[in-house]
Amino acid sequence: QVQLVESGGGLVQAGGSLRLSCAASGSIFSINAMGWYRQAPGKEREMVALIMSGGSTNYADSVKGRFTISRDNAKNTVYLQMNSLKPEDTAVYYCYSLQSVRSYWGQGTQVTVSS
Repeated sequence: QVQLVESGGGLVQAGGSLRLSCAASGSIFSINAMGWYRQAPGKEREMVALIMSGGSTNYADSVKGRFTISRDNAKNTVYLQMNSLKPEDTAVYYCYSLQSVRSYWGQGTQVTVSS
């Protein structure tokens, strides 16, 4: 089993910044990818950013140029730096990890952007 613990969510004004962190622990053997998804009220969960084991990244179009994903392999931790936040970024953000063929999810952290 892999446990994912997120931190860093909160309330911020539009135009502000937040940094999310997600630490993986447990039976970690080979993490193929880590990243972030989000789910706003009444909407489906969507991919925000992913970072692969080789270091390549993938972003949703809506966050390109504003969000940056990074990873500390030694700490099994992934970060999401969110700048120029918009009210439409308001959602619960979930950490995600793909190990072999199994997916793992964190408990979620609320990000609220006020206008």
